[in-house]
This record gives sequence, C-alpha cells and structure tokens, in this order.
Amino acid sequence: MFSTCLHRFPPGTLLAGIYGNVFSFRFGSNKLVFVCGYKMVKEALVNQADIFAERPFNPVFDRIYSGTGGGFFTSNGEKWKKQRHFALSTLKSFGLGKSTMEQCICEEIQYLQDEIQSHKGSFTPAGLFNNAVSNIICQLVMGKRFDYSDNKFQTILCLLSETLYIEGTIWAQLYGSFPWLMKHLPGLHNKMFKNLETVLEFIAEEVEKHKPDLDPSNPRDYIDAFIIEMQNHKDSDAGFDETNLAYCSMDLFLAGTETTSTTLQWALIYLIKHPEVQEKVQAEIDRVIGQSRLPTMADRANLPYTDAVIHEIQRIANIIPLNGLRLTSRDTTLGGYFIPKGTTIMPMLHSVLFDKTQWETPDTFNPGHFLDKDGKFMKRDALLPFSAGKRVCLGEGLAKMELFLFLVGLMQKFSFYVPAGVKLRTDGVSGATRVPHPFEVHAKVR
Repeated sequence: MFSTCLHRFPPGTLLAGIYGNVFSFRFGSNKLVFVCGYKMVKEALVNQADIFAERPFNPVFDRIYSGTGGGFFTSNGEKWKKQRHFALSTLKSFGLGKSTMEQCICEEIQYLQDEIQSHKGSFTPAGLFNNAVSNIICQLVMGKRFDYSDNKFQTILCLLSETLYIEGTIWAQLYGSFPWLMKHLPGLHNKMFKNLETVLEFIAEEVEKHKPDLDPSNPRDYIDAFIIEMQNHKDSDAGFDETNLAYCSMDLFLAGTETTSTTLQWALIYLIKHPEVQEKVQAEIDRVIGQSRLPTMADRANLPYTDAVIHEIQRIANIIPLNGLRLTSRDTTLGGYFIPKGTTIMPMLHSVLFDKTQWETPDTFNPGHFLDKDGKFMKRDALLPFSAGKRVCLGEGLAKMELFLFLVGLMQKFSFYVPAGVKLRTDGVSGATRVPHPFEVHAKVR
C-alpha cells in the first residue's frame, strides 16, 4: 500500500525536471505515477476529471472509516456522488455562500477580536484561529458555536491537530504498508486512531442531542437534515445511516477547520515578516472600510491589494503540497504515456503553486503575482490550493469567504508583530497539511 506521508518524498519536483511532468516511482511492489506542473495536473484533474476522480484503497483510512468506505474523502462511486451532492445542497440551504453566512463569520470575528485583545502579552494564534474557524462549520453542521474557554471542545481541536500531524509521520507510513503487522505493535499510529475515535464519540453525542426536538419540517443544520434523509434511504447503499453521518460530519469538521486556520496562521507569519505589506493592506482597508464597521464580501472588489495578498499567501503557504491519491477508472493517456485502469496517481499541487512557467517569482512572497499593471486584482488559473475537478474541496466557497473576512477583520483591528530578534520560520511542519512551526505573536490595537 502507498504511504500516507508522501510529503516526505522530497525528489518529486526534482525528478520532474529530469524525467518530465509525468513519471512513475516504485514503492516496493507498488507503482505510483506522479503528475507535476500546472499543464499536466489540469489535464488529469480537470480535462479528464471522470477518469481521475476515484480514490485507491488505503489501509489507514480503511481503519478510520471501519471498512465502510464512508465519509467524503475516501468514498467512491454513487455513495460519494450522493453524499457530496447532499452536503453541498444542504449547506447552501443553511446559508453557505449567502449573506447570512457573512453575518455568522462577522459575529465570530468579534469574538476572536475580543479574545485576542484580552491577551496583554504574546499569544499563540493557532488555538484561537482553530476555534474561530471551526465555529463556522460547527454552526452549519451542529447548529452551535463553542466558547474559546470550552475545555472539552479545546481538547477535540487539539486531538484533530495532533492526528493530522501523525498522518504525516513514519508511523502512518508503516501502517499503510504493513497494516497486518502494525495493528499489533505500539506506536503513534494507535494514538491517531484513538484520537479519531474520541472525535467520533463527540460527534455521536451531538447527534443524540438533536433527536429529542427534531422537527422533520424544519431542520436546523446538517445533522438534522441528514437524520431526516435517513428515513428516505432505509434500504439503499447511499450512505444515509448514523455511522456515516458521524464520518461525514467529521470530514466536514476537519476540512472546515484545518485548511483555513492554517492559512490564517501563515498569513500572520508573512505579514509580520513583510511589515510594509501589512501596512499597505491596513491602509487600503482604512481607506475603503474604515474602523466603524466590519468587512463584507462586497468590499472585496474594492480591496485589490488585500485580495492579492490573500491569494499569494495561499500560494506560498502551500498547505497541501500533495493532493489526495487518485485511481484511474479506465485506460487513458497523460503526457504521452499510457496509464492503465487501476493506476494510482499522485497529483503534486506543490509543483503547480511553484511552477516556473506560471509564476514570475515562484519562490518569493510576491503579491504582485495577482495584480495587473494598473494595480487591479488578477485571477491566476494556476492557483489550485483547493485542488481541482470533481474532487475539488467541498468547502472551497466557504474557505474563500472566511479567509477574506477573517483576515480583513484582523488587519482592521490589530497590527501584529514579534519582538526584535525573533525569527519566524517559513519551512513548516509536514503532516496531512503543512503547518507553521509553533509561534507566538503580539497584537497591538490600532
């Protein structure tokens, strides 16, 4: 089996420079085809989306989902299609992409601002950002937010962060390769599975709390809607059962928290390391919005430099260097090579975000990548932080809204800095996502 910690396979883009953007690498008896560069990744994930949409078997995820093929990330076929469609339509009905969602985020911004302001000295932003961002998806999925002092919820967030780190370690790799052996041995892989069991128990408790006052004619959130839908699929294999409700809720919780929170952490690092950029963002916000109100998505068109900075942070932060493994559903060709049905594919998003044919200065933090000669925001097709095609991130629209509103709200209220002599690292720690090394910052009220 292929490992879940291919982040630790360093020669990917280097080998692409030698062998081309489509090449294979053998792990033991298994062959993996790497797809690199914007042109080839787009060809696979977008132009041949139907062929490259399936997921291969993975022992780690098979254990996490108890062999059910549940959730969103690893499910395939009709179950995946129906669950994805149901989630998108349900979350939209509860405000995803609408002004009501903006209001929800802005209310959370105020909670976050108050929490930051309560810290008189330095503080660690990771926990606060995790809580703030997760509260948005929690309101959609569970119909509630959690206070920053809620110890039980803080524990759940810590378990999730720890699990995502373990997924990128040698322990997950070994389990992916030798599950029959590793399930009998001690190690961090057992902590990963135990952590997720605790998260699933937490979600199951929330599901039970929904049942006593559930109104089939007036669902309050995703959990309500799923329970109601279960009555219409009692004998189907579409995944509408209570076990899969917990798995899907966990996937939404993970996807709706980790990527946005991590990007906001990287945003602070790059804005602190480039104070002139932070000051220019604040000046634009002051000019367009001022201090008397919180931002709205309507402000985005009038904040081209800020928008460019956010997109450049998404690019250079590179929080998901590798896309999830894919499995070809039929014979095809890619880059002139024959790819037979059942081949495992690794699209390398890192190679797209740093593709020298697409970016003027790929290894440098440069908001100018997203500005035209007149200073207007310029969309770049090679920015694929949410992947592309049929497996594009389910919460892409929500994440874009959160990144804009949260970051503008933070820059509007505070200036962030570290004491003289403190160096913030940009190399990152690779797990399931690429996160910053632990760091503390100071926030000065503007």
